[in-house]
Amino acid sequence: MERQNITLSLPKEILKRGKMLATKKGISLNQLVRELLQMTAENEEGYRTSADRQIKRMKEGIPLGTKGKISWERDELYQR
Repeated sequence: MERQNITLSLPKEILKRGKMLATKKGISLNQLVRELLQMTAENEEGYRTSADRQIKRMKEGIPLGTKGKISWERDELYQR
């Protein structure tokens, strides 16, 4: 995969914590940022795919066995 260098501007405290986390994981800060960005992008794509699938299902509806016809009256369901 082709790579391109970028420049980031981070608050010093975040940079310090990021370096500590990368050291704990035994990876470079560069690799940590790359992995986090990759995970974020994949999660976003997965969320969008899932949301689109659910919206499609809602539009299609769920068959309830009534074939679109209501065979009862409201008063039949609620005895008063």
